[in-house]
Amino acid sequence: MADMDFVEGVGESSSPPRSFAAGFCPAHDVRNDVYTRLVECGHEEAVSNPQFRENLDAHFNRLPPSYGLDVNMEKVEDVLLHQKLLSLAKDPEKCPVYHIRFLEHISTKSDGNDDHVFLDSILLSGSSNEAADRRLPLSHKRTRGNIIDFEACSKLEGLNLDVRKNSKPMDRRPGNIGHVLIHEVIFSTVDKPKLLSQLSALLSDIGLNIREAHVFSTTDGYSLDVFVVDGWPIEETDGLYEAMEKAVARYEGSWSGSSHSHPVVKKTLDAQVKSADWEIDRRLLKIGERIASGSCGDLYHGFYLGQDVAVKILRSEDLNADLEDEFNQEVTILRKVQHKNIVRFVGACTSSPHLCIVTEYMPGGSLYDYLHKNHCVLKLLQLLKFSIDVCEGMEYLHLNNIIHRDLKTANLLMDTQQVVKVADFGVARYQSQGVMTAETGTYRWMAPEVINHLPYDQKADIFSFAIVLWELVTAKVPYDSMTPLQAALGVRQGLRPDLPKNVHPKLLDMMQRCWDAEPVNRPPFTEIKVELKSLLEEVEMCTKYEENCAAVNGS
Repeated sequence: MADMDFVEGVGESSSPPRSFAAGFCPAHDVRNDVYTRLVECGHEEAVSNPQFRENLDAHFNRLPPSYGLDVNMEKVEDVLLHQKLLSLAKDPEKCPVYHIRFLEHISTKSDGNDDHVFLDSILLSGSSNEAADRRLPLSHKRTRGNIIDFEACSKLEGLNLDVRKNSKPMDRRPGNIGHVLIHEVIFSTVDKPKLLSQLSALLSDIGLNIREAHVFSTTDGYSLDVFVVDGWPIEETDGLYEAMEKAVARYEGSWSGSSHSHPVVKKTLDAQVKSADWEIDRRLLKIGERIASGSCGDLYHGFYLGQDVAVKILRSEDLNADLEDEFNQEVTILRKVQHKNIVRFVGACTSSPHLCIVTEYMPGGSLYDYLHKNHCVLKLLQLLKFSIDVCEGMEYLHLNNIIHRDLKTANLLMDTQQVVKVADFGVARYQSQGVMTAETGTYRWMAPEVINHLPYDQKADIFSFAIVLWELVTAKVPYDSMTPLQAALGVRQGLRPDLPKNVHPKLLDMMQRCWDAEPVNRPPFTEIKVELKSLLEEVEMCTKYEENCAAVNGS
């Protein structure tokens, strides 16, 4: 597979969606509740500073909505810690600013197979927050170069997290109880591309394993990154601060956000961190009406951060290894492609069994519905514009070595301007993934070499395009008098749709070349696009000439 680089997104949490714990409060109420609780507990600044509320609002306003959802309402002082860290980060001499604290022990039980089952989340000092506060000395409540008199937020209260096998040496005997120490590291610095990658590599250098990463970017160019980690063998954090100081020094000069910074040491990141730029926080995703249903999932109209989106949800009862592979493949491809004729990827929820893919919402629906449910016969100009849209999207995919493998009108969607975009990459593959012989796609649009389980390549998509073009011309379902299996058997034996009458001869010629039995004889999308655009110009000139003649005759 092609090497995949990534650029972090802005203001989204990279952690898996978390349950609505007791401390949760809706985003629009968070700042009010934070202020009220700080005043009620007699916090000195909240009570004495007349600008405190204004500063608090400014803090929330510079961060994304998902930040409010991460606030622990049982520890509202954390907001002030974050505010302080962001303030300190404005001094380039101090960047990156970081704060470290011990959180808790997680108890695990070995099953004898090198796996550990989560038992409980316990604070050695006791279950109450007060006990935890007494246990934590002031020396642990510090930030690099600065003392801060309140603690950082705990991201693990009430969470059921799997423990990594390499967290610490443990007795593997069945039934043995072990403990994993959990710490929290918060960074603030100038935001820049690949910052998450750099911070993750830094933590890895120290020997820390990332369990959660909550990443937020401010509107004025700074970042607030909260990591929950294991791998440090003791509660005390003095040694961890020293290790962090040395690790940061090794990256000296790379924290300014300049494109001329020293390159980050390239490491393979944990998959949880890799997804930080596109992982969707399910709490911010609103599901609306169902648009369509498939064999293993449903498509919904939804809303995410103020925008209309389409949400493809896989049914948990239908999940299996093959379906999860398709899901991962679709996400992998969608996040790599950006083109005006490819449906735009918004993000995904990747915590099994709650898997979903979020893309831009296409209010025009599919070309299949447009043609067949509305019985719409296209005029030549519109037909050519639709065809060129499909061509340009598919040309882009092929130039990036991607084979769609299920090109059909149901997977071609329209926006409000009737621009057609290619969608549904569940069975798409990179050409570099090797020789393909699997029967993949939909029979009525499937190339004969795919039906016959012969090796195939991008030319299989060209065959499918020929059937799509035939649909656009006729507004009919291909082989509508046959079952899908009968159609497949017919195609194996050389059957093709009947050539329509009263159609531009160049389109008829293109169809026949594109559905040729020999893949090598089918033209590439680059050539098809040129031919279609040339034909469009020709038709537009004729149309304009006819309109001018009609205007002259009418006058």
